[in-house]
Amino acid sequence: MMNSLLGAVESGLIYALMALGVYITFRILDFPDLTVDGSFTTGGAIAAVMISGGSSPWIASICAMLGGFVAGAVTGLLHTKGKINGLLSGILMMIALHSINMRIMNSPNVSLLGESTVFESIKPLVLMPIIVILVKVLLDLFLRTELGLALRATGDNQRMIRSFGTHTDNTIILGLSLSNGLVALSGAFIAQQSGFADISSGIGMIVIGLASVIIGEAIFGARTVFFATLAAVLGSIVYRIVVALALRIEWMEQTDLKLITAVIVVFALVVPTVRRSWKQKGLARKRTLEIVSGAEQKQIGGGL
Repeated sequence: MMNSLLGAVESGLIYALMALGVYITFRILDFPDLTVDGSFTTGGAIAAVMISGGSSPWIASICAMLGGFVAGAVTGLLHTKGKINGLLSGILMMIALHSINMRIMNSPNVSLLGESTVFESIKPLVLMPIIVILVKVLLDLFLRTELGLALRATGDNQRMIRSFGTHTDNTIILGLSLSNGLVALSGAFIAQQSGFADISSGIGMIVIGLASVIIGEAIFGARTVFFATLAAVLGSIVYRIVVALALRIEWMEQTDLKLITAVIVVFALVVPTVRRSWKQKGLARKRTLEIVSGAEQKQIGGGL
């Protein structure tokens, strides 16, 4: 049981980078980016091919991140310059990346067994908290800069930020690039942790990323940028723990993972809505009682 939970925390920390990337597009840009499913695999493919070719695992991971950065930039260009719908831009890039990833790996999967990885000398539970904290702090600092504020404003109201002379096309491209760069970096680390890169490893990543963000915000809140990014990181860990516990149920199988993910996302989306609805109804009843009570007091006063 303990090993299962430690493994879940370990995976959650690695996937937290992907969750931060999804947070940028989903919450900050309000952009439905499906490139994630392709760029995650791209990160793992680039890292695996470079490492198996004798490159340093750190250099391979950085190159993987740059590969995701380029994929996100292309999606942004399709949307802003090509005037293609955002959702369709992501789908087109995701489809294109499937063939590109096959070209990179030259096979459906690449093994890293016996190869040197970033986790060879430092365990993931020791290394990943350092990397995740560093990335989170840098992201928080960036989102407080003038460019970062422009990025946040673009997601809130493009027309308003355009009136201030900001080129929203550039901020959208930048946001998508940063997002997919983090997703690809997560894919590179997952490939090194699992010991292989597979062409199908990115399937459903957008749903897992959304689940992490939504669960984190539902449990920990997102009052400020600091808490929002923290919620994405913690949400990723909580998601992995919930999945690990669910898979320990006797009648659950590994093939039920996607179903579990869907149920978790639905639960995380419905619960906050129900809570808000109950709160609003409670406030409405309270106001009604106050109005009725006030009317009764006026009638009593008028009678006297």
